[in-house]
Amino acid sequence: MLLNVFWWIIVVQAVLSWLIAFNVINTHNDFVRALWDGLGRLTEPVYRPIRRILPDFGALDISPLVVLLVLIIVSGYLIPFLQRQIATAAYLG
Repeated sequence: MLLNVFWWIIVVQAVLSWLIAFNVINTHNDFVRALWDGLGRLTEPVYRPIRRILPDFGALDISPLVVLLVLIIVSGYLIPFLQRQIATAAYLG
């Protein structure tokens, strides 16, 4: 469930960044600025190590896409695999 919540946080931040970049909304609005800062504080610790590894693409930031891909792999493959391993060990043990 936490991975799903974090997924939506990343999606909302990406949409908000596009809206800010295209001047649909601006950060002079207190609510938008607070939302933008809050989402940044939640996601920046996850993005920072990925940004160090990825090459610089200028204004294009693909670190959210990398995080979403990792979330898909973890929630779709790794967690079910671990659940099967634990269930098998409990059954046999």
